[in-house]
Amino acid sequence: MLFWVIAAILTLGASLAVLLPLAGGQKGASSAGDHDLEVYRDQLSELDRDMARGLIQPGEAEEARAEIGRRILRLGGAAPYSEASRPSRTARLIASAAVLAVPLVSWGLYGVLGSPDLPSQPLAERLAKNPADSSVDELVARAEAHLTANPSDGKGWDVLAPIYLRLQRYPDAVTAYRNAIRLDGDSASRRAGLGEAIANAAGGVVSADAQEAFEAALKLDPANAKASFYLAMGLAQEGRKAEAVAAWQKMLGQLAPDSPWRGAVQQALAQAGEPAVAAGAPANGPDAQQVEAAQQMSPQDRQAMIQTMVASLDDRLKQNPRDEEGWMRLIRSYVVLGKADQARDALGRAVAVFGADSPEAKKFTAFAASLGVTATE
Repeated sequence: MLFWVIAAILTLGASLAVLLPLAGGQKGASSAGDHDLEVYRDQLSELDRDMARGLIQPGEAEEARAEIGRRILRLGGAAPYSEASRPSRTARLIASAAVLAVPLVSWGLYGVLGSPDLPSQPLAERLAKNPADSSVDELVARAEAHLTANPSDGKGWDVLAPIYLRLQRYPDAVTAYRNAIRLDGDSASRRAGLGEAIANAAGGVVSADAQEAFEAALKLDPANAKASFYLAMGLAQEGRKAEAVAAWQKMLGQLAPDSPWRGAVQQALAQAGEPAVAAGAPANGPDAQQVEAAQQMSPQDRQAMIQTMVASLDDRLKQNPRDEEGWMRLIRSYVVLGKADQARDALGRAVAVFGADSPEAKKFTAFAASLGVTATE
């Protein structure tokens, strides 16, 4: 209700500001002419008194009276012009109707297209809602309001920083990570997050500041995948492609099969034009000469060569069954070849080697499930 009262007052004020000049224009012009005429009459009376007292000669008095008469005539002649230049009564009525129509039409359109019955939602009430019923923007606004009142809350900055990062508010994420580090101390995840925010704020360029943050993260946690990935990206951006490829391949040999960074590393290697082979692991795929030879083969011969390589990997695992990466490559190879039974058999053998309750067995089972292969009873 308060909204409508305020809107009505503002509309009335704006309308009066336009209407009053239209209504008062003729009266103002008439008052100015009457005032000038009264002045000239006073001058004629003053002239007669001066001549009666002998302060002015009759000839001079006649000249002065003639000049005042001419001014009175000009004033009278201007009246028709002024009257013609003023808007007519019809024009004033049309202008007044147009001014009054604007708020009426606006209110009518708002009633049809707007939401006049929607209750107001002040920021304080929205922030007081249950977090489960709040949107991401409302939750962020709530956290920002809290940190404005409590800027020394390091945990709050630590929680807000990765949210800023996901929302692509990179400068805000940089500030939040720096505050979290300053207030709650260093950690690998905070340093890596800071480096990622700095790099993204620079359009994906791993600058010196970002490198410093990633290197600090690796000192705290040498296995931090985010820091390793971005440092390798920095090498690639500097033109040190071979070093970047070696770093990414080393990561493949260290990452868990279900690590979300495996896909990013494989994509980076593909963009660099290099095979995704883990550093230090046996190259169970074809070498450069075999690839060149395979390009000259018929599809049948190429398929036979691949099957031979897979069979060779299978034989090697029978001799060295404690190779985790080898078992996962074998399962994947059988899936690619469309041999689901052999993939399931390889999974069963891998689980048997390490024990059904071992962490390795759980890793194999999860990896195979991601490829659509389940263990046999």
